[in-house]
Amino acid sequence: MFCVVANNVTRPSMLRLLATSLYLHFQRTPSHLRSCATLTPSENPQTVETLYQLSVDLQKVRKLKGWVLRQNPAYAEEAAQLLKDLGASGTVVSTVLTSHPEAVLCHPEETLAQKNLWMSVCPNKKELVAIIEKFPASFFTFSNHDNQRDNIAYFRSLNLNKRMITKLMAGAPQSFGRPVEQNRDMVRSLQKTYLDLGGDEANMKVWLQKLLNQNPFVLLKEPQILTDNVVFLRERGFGTAELLHLLSKLKAFVIDLNPESMRRTLGYSKDVLGCSEAELRTIIVRCPALLYYPEDVLAERFAGLLAAGVSMGQIAQTPTVLELTTQIVNYRIQRLKGRGYDVRSSSLDVLNGTKKDFEVSFGRLQLRRERPLFNPVAPLKDD
Repeated sequence: MFCVVANNVTRPSMLRLLATSLYLHFQRTPSHLRSCATLTPSENPQTVETLYQLSVDLQKVRKLKGWVLRQNPAYAEEAAQLLKDLGASGTVVSTVLTSHPEAVLCHPEETLAQKNLWMSVCPNKKELVAIIEKFPASFFTFSNHDNQRDNIAYFRSLNLNKRMITKLMAGAPQSFGRPVEQNRDMVRSLQKTYLDLGGDEANMKVWLQKLLNQNPFVLLKEPQILTDNVVFLRERGFGTAELLHLLSKLKAFVIDLNPESMRRTLGYSKDVLGCSEAELRTIIVRCPALLYYPEDVLAERFAGLLAAGVSMGQIAQTPTVLELTTQIVNYRIQRLKGRGYDVRSSSLDVLNGTKKDFEVSFGRLQLRRERPLFNPVAPLKDD
């Protein structure tokens, strides 16, 4: 007889049960893991198996950074354990290793040293995990630890708090891996320029913090860039007080500029507005952002305002309206129009600012229109 009975279950029945069990298990496994459980040639089997067990999206890793899976040695288990020791959930571990699989190539001793270094400025493990999840490359990209420590000490000497230093380490890790002298030179150049233009030393700290917070990559620039930009603007007729105003408002953007781009932008704005050099300087002081918008962006915004019926004279009077995209301007104009406010014959100030600023201005406008006029000869009502 073909079938053998074992514990009252025939072989075909056992095979059917096994097949059903495997099918159900297969269906419960996420599709991106199902398709990646098999090794491809030259991959490190231990790395693949560990990442598979951690629910890492191997399909994505193979597509974008497949070379990582071919490296030996690798330390996937150790990298995952370090994250778990910091309090990271399984989902966070999977997310970090999917977005930055290079983490598995970091030697455990280096990773531990990096952890201790980061915790010296960010002792809160929960906050550190959130930073690693957002900036995994900043944490798992190692450089000279002595340079990192020296730069941390230097920024502490500038009275930057730990939270600010952590932001710098996450946003511009390259600036911490290089010799501290390079960062010191750039910071001194910024400080000197600010003070030479008449800036107050007490306000310089706040200005420097805002500048670094806005763009930490400013530290990687050459100090000469700042000098060249200030010289160019001075040659265009901007006085010392005006230059200090521009430096204070532009913050890190002043490093991203260069004389040639500013020359083109100033020339375009002058031609479109039909104003003199002196009038153009006044407009730039009111809206420093005009210095770094390229011509095509300005052309689109000028065209959008003109299409809405706004005149060049109104734009020159309130140039900060050019900081808004055409879409935002049109949306706000339509809302104001619904309240009977015609921007063609009124001030453009109400259009300015952030979304919150506009809502406040819009609310005040609505309140003024709903409030009844006071009649000075009408009798007052007693309580």
